[in-house]
Parts: sequence; structure tokens; C-alpha cells
Amino acid sequence: MAGEKRDFYEVLGIQKGASEDEIKKAYRKKAKEFHPDLHPGDKQAEASFKEVNEAYEVLSDADKKARYDQFGHAGVDPNFGAGGAGGYGGGWGATDFDFGDIFSSFFGGGGGRRSNPNAPRRGSDASASVIISFEEAARGCRKQVENVRVIETCRTCGGTGAAKGTSPTTCPNCHGTGQEVRQQRTPFGVMQTQSVCSRCQGKGKIVETPCPDCRGGGQVRVTTTVGVNIPAGIDDGQILTVRGKGNSGVNGGPAGDLNVEVSVRPHPIFEREGYNLLCELPLTYAQLALGAEIEIPTLEGKVPYTIKEGTQPNELIRLRGKGIPYVNGRGKGDLIARITVEIPKNLSAKQKQALREFEEALGDKNYQKRKNFFDKVKDAFN
Repeated sequence: MAGEKRDFYEVLGIQKGASEDEIKKAYRKKAKEFHPDLHPGDKQAEASFKEVNEAYEVLSDADKKARYDQFGHAGVDPNFGAGGAGGYGGGWGATDFDFGDIFSSFFGGGGGRRSNPNAPRRGSDASASVIISFEEAARGCRKQVENVRVIETCRTCGGTGAAKGTSPTTCPNCHGTGQEVRQQRTPFGVMQTQSVCSRCQGKGKIVETPCPDCRGGGQVRVTTTVGVNIPAGIDDGQILTVRGKGNSGVNGGPAGDLNVEVSVRPHPIFEREGYNLLCELPLTYAQLALGAEIEIPTLEGKVPYTIKEGTQPNELIRLRGKGIPYVNGRGKGDLIARITVEIPKNLSAKQKQALREFEEALGDKNYQKRKNFFDKVKDAFN
């Protein structure tokens, strides 16, 4: 029951009146927190994830949000606007009343174009999310997005909303137009106004015997799984649009799209900057001073590399084409490794002595930067 549901703003942890960006940011946080991939077998997390997606689906849609803010959960119920006395209601996508041209005829003036209440209408878009690994984002993959909540045409009644063996009838009030015209005499003449039919709620038809599955709405909410091709190079937070996998249309109209937000798990070694990969490369003092043959990790395996003698900390090594593939394009970014030096700890007495003797043998001539720095200090204070 709608009354048992938590407030959608409470579900996302935001205040009523939150901006579009605040709603989206809160959804991303909550979706990651309860995503089934991170809580396998946890029924409570799965239920919370569905609750978060339902809240976002409503609050991210301007029309649904307006109805929710005004009527609460009843305003976004699949049968909202079905008309208690056998009204012909639509599902979520069908409850957006087509008011047409209200006041299109004024003081007996010519009427504007009247929209056909039974014309095909495209379904609204739906939202979902998926979590993938860093490697999957770099290489591309196909994922099955689970727990996708969409509106489908009722299979029992075929979308008519009428029980088996019956069919909707033309509304006697508006004669199928979905609009009522009223005339009122005023001191200035006859005022003619046009509004949504109060009996059929603008649908033009009435269902006398509603379908038991959709309760006369013609549409039902289902939870399904959708296969999504994720291109190589996708980044965290990007949206993939799957055409025709959103909420079903009305009166034979096409379905909306499914917008899938992709979340990428962090990598233990690499960070991403655009299409480049960044990492730190810790080396020893001896490797930098004497040079060394090392291996640099990449997403495609280790690459041999020669460290030159006298290499300094914080120098950058750039491996061309070892970064992230360009989405829907050719080529890749680079891998950039920043060299760091690790100072040894817990030296033995013998090692400390050897190091002191080594340091004394060097003198300042082997430390050019250090020598230049103290020469400048000396000149500055003299």
C-alpha cells in the first residue's frame, strides 16, 4: 500500500525542494551503498536498492515529482487519475493528463487544435544503475543490469484496461474527445471554456469492468533484467542510454529509453585522469643512483623499462598508448608513472655504518641540487 511506503525524500536522505543535482548526487550515493553487487544474498540491501531506484525515478522526473509533491504516493500510483467511477486511467506513463488547449475558445472565438486522447504516445524514460570493475570499464563488457523497474503494457488486457471479454466505451460526456466545453453568459457576452473531461480524465474512454491485473490502468510495474553493452573507456558516473527499454508507451506508442548510470570501482594501483592512467612507481635509492631494469605494471600486463643512472624522484615516465581507450573512437591515452624513492627503515648498525662511510665518500660534488641550494643560502645571508 502507498501509505506504507517511506517518504521518497527520506529514502534519498534529502530535503523537499532539493535541486536536480542534489537529487542525482544523493541517488548515486545511495545506489552505490545498497547495490546488490556489493551485498550478494542480502535481501535487505536488495529491498533498499529497489526503494532508492523507485524514489529516484519519481523525483528525477519533473512531472512525477510535481504530482508527488502535491498528492504524495497517491499522485504517482499507477492508477492515479483512473477515475473512481469506471474512469479510463493509464499507467505511470499514461497519467500525464493532456489538458489540450484550456481556454482555447474564449468569448466564442475559434478553437485551437485539439489533441486526440487516443493517439499513440511515447513512454517515459526509466533509470537504473550498474557497478563494474576498473578493468571492465577500460576493456568494455556486457553486463546484465538487474532489478530494473519499468512500466509495461498489461499483457492480460493488452493495454485496454478492460477485463477479458469487455472493452472500453466512448465517454458519454465528451464523446471521446477527452475535453469538455462549457459556456457561460457574462455581461460581455458568452464565455466558452475548454477543460479536461471530469468523467474520463481526458482519456476519451471509460472502463466499466477493469482488468484485475492492472486495475483499469492498462499498464503494470515489473522488475526485469536488461542486457547492456558497456563500451571500452566508459568513465565513472557516465550514463548509457538503452533505446526502447524504458516505460512502455500508451495507445501503441513506442517505449521510452532506459538510462543506466555506470559506477566504476576504484583500482588498487591506477587512477584515471581523462583517458590517461596515473600511478606511483616506488624505487630504491640504489636503483635511481645506479640505474636498473624494472617492469612497469599496465592494464595489459607488465612492460620492461630501463631506469637511467641518476634518475631523480618525481620524474615522470610516459608509456604511450597504455592508458584508457577512447570511447567510440580509435587510440588510447597514456600511462604516466611518477617515480618515488622509498627510504629504508630499521637499518642494522652495520648497514648504518656502511651508509655513513658511503655518504662521506661522496661529498657535495655528487649532489648538484643540494650544493646549488646551500650556495644560494650562503650568498643570500652574506
